[in-house]
Amino acid sequence: MSTSGLDVFDRTLQTTHIWLDEVMETVGPDRNVAWHVLGAALRTLRDRLPPELAAHLGAQLPLLVRGAYYDHYRPGHAYEKVHSEDEFLACVAADLGGIRPVNVRKVTRSALAVLAHHITPEQMEKVKRSLPEPIRKLWPEPGEAV
Repeated sequence: MSTSGLDVFDRTLQTTHIWLDEVMETVGPDRNVAWHVLGAALRTLRDRLPPELAAHLGAQLPLLVRGAYYDHYRPGHAYEKVHSEDEFLACVAADLGGIRPVNVRKVTRSALAVLAHHITPEQMEKVKRSLPEPIRKLWPEPGEAV
């Protein structure tokens, strides 16, 4: 039986919980922190992608996660060029205000690993190729511990 009365909402809630459970493997058993980490990492990534590629990536996200991804998005503005891992992580950290302290590199890698796990390999490859090499290195290799 449907909890919300709409199957689409129930499915996206279930899928979002799966994604958050995977992030919580790194951040610990705090779903709120996992939600903030996932959103901050995705928004930072989104703002570094050309708008068309950002839209293609967004189309593969669960409905609830997609809402966090597009929060405050301004596609009419030029996407930001970030060239180093430190710059990328600083942007994630700036979006993580209001949660307990976390290892920003570790939790960002966790969120990116979850993304890579659930997005088609072809789309993930396009996203990675659009980024500078230092930022690409944030993605853990398959089977690599975060």
